[in-house]
Amino acid sequence: MIEKKFFYIKNIVPKYVKILIVSKKQNICSIKKLYKVGQKDFGENYVQDIVEKYNKLPKDIRWHMIGNIQSNKLKYIIPFIYLIHSVQKLKHIKIINEIGLKFNKIVKCLLQIRISNDPNKSGIYNEKISNLLDYSKNMTNIKILGLMGIASFKEIKNVENEFLYLSNIYNKLKIKYNFNILSMGMSRDFISAIKYNTTMIRIGSIIFKK
Repeated sequence: MIEKKFFYIKNIVPKYVKILIVSKKQNICSIKKLYKVGQKDFGENYVQDIVEKYNKLPKDIRWHMIGNIQSNKLKYIIPFIYLIHSVQKLKHIKIINEIGLKFNKIVKCLLQIRISNDPNKSGIYNEKISNLLDYSKNMTNIKILGLMGIASFKEIKNVENEFLYLSNIYNKLKIKYNFNILSMGMSRDFISAIKYNTTMIRIGSIIFKK
């Protein structure tokens, strides 16, 4: 029962850590079950899935874009998206700001930072972060609220080193750039992410897996 699993996680996660339910590949019924017990934050990987679910579900759900950005499709979600987690390029910042201006909306985003050597994981390298942040500060319709990272599938010691790395970057930047979100930790490693001061975990399989 997904509601029971959700409450189990909610009871062991500190109140200052926001739980984002990764609802990719889940049906409307499953999302409604969690919504009815108070969950409002859901994340999807693809624009078309966010749009479809947005149209079918209550409008007070806060939708998060957590997958790779599809620049040519952003216009479909900008009007209602709550937070985009995966900004990695100057191109993304420019496009999001442009579309936000068109819809008279300040679009909240996170920078996705590369914290793993896994070639399948993407993100910005440390030395490029400040340049993107300084550029975005001059934009009127995009606001970078913090950082996001995806750990490797390695043993927990390696994963914790990756979380420590991202946490240190966040702590160095949070005052200067007024950050308040550090999004790291998934179903397999959220306990470790909490140890390293995450403020948001992204969980799915631990809730939905039978």
